[in-house]
Amino acid sequence: MSERSNLFCADLHCHSTVSDGLLSPDTVARRAKERGVTLWSLTDHDELAGQKLAKQTAQEIGMDYLGGVEISVTWAGKTVHIVGLGIDAENAVLAEGLRVTRSGRSERARRIGERLAELGMPGAFEGAASLAGNPELISRTHFGRYLHQAKFVPNVQTAFDRYLHDGGPAHEPMRWAALDQAITWISHAGGVAVIAHPGRYEFTQTQFDAFFAAFKELGGKGIEVITGSHHPGQYQTYASVARQYGFLASCGSDFHGPGEGRYDLGSLPPLPSDLTPVWNVLS
Repeated sequence: MSERSNLFCADLHCHSTVSDGLLSPDTVARRAKERGVTLWSLTDHDELAGQKLAKQTAQEIGMDYLGGVEISVTWAGKTVHIVGLGIDAENAVLAEGLRVTRSGRSERARRIGERLAELGMPGAFEGAASLAGNPELISRTHFGRYLHQAKFVPNVQTAFDRYLHDGGPAHEPMRWAALDQAITWISHAGGVAVIAHPGRYEFTQTQFDAFFAAFKELGGKGIEVITGSHHPGQYQTYASVARQYGFLASCGSDFHGPGEGRYDLGSLPPLPSDLTPVWNVLS
């Protein structure tokens, strides 16, 4: 995995029905393989339940696999996501940390549903819960899908833009894991901590500088440079951040389902050739 060839294609950020994706872990694995992915990771939000099936399916179809997770973190009063790659999905420290992190999702979701009802969109909690299946795993994406299906908005992104974004009229703050906790859990599980889609965070430059410095000081190693959550104009921005801080570079489509997001599995451009890919230290 440490040598890139013309046939090499990594996709190290995607989701299944275990969190807020539309496809089961094994279906995501097969879709990745069909679309040319050779190194894959399933990174469901705060949950490891899909890892066994994801790894087993990847092995059966001849695709290299890295255990993964995306951890919700509160930093400077805002939500950021830290991806753990190369993790041992059986690690007790990581599993317990994620269990605690998930525990507040259901009550938060009820409050979001109440806010949406006040805005003239009743039934959102029940609708989102039916889409999520597990009340511990209800996310804003499930609310966005419900609002789209109920024709309150033309698409999921509009639901976020109008109502669900940080600070939006239906947003409900949540105290997630601390940055040092997430990095510690990932390290205990033998993985590498990676900042997910930094271009999504509404930080000032001063806050970004403090965030990157704190992440590195606490033992964080990588940053997503090429991701489906970045527009192409941001690729060089975060390539520069990787160079400045000496971060390993990662890439992933942030795939949730067909037709959602900018990119399907395996369709991202390659990382800049001068950056050190995260898989170099995980081979």
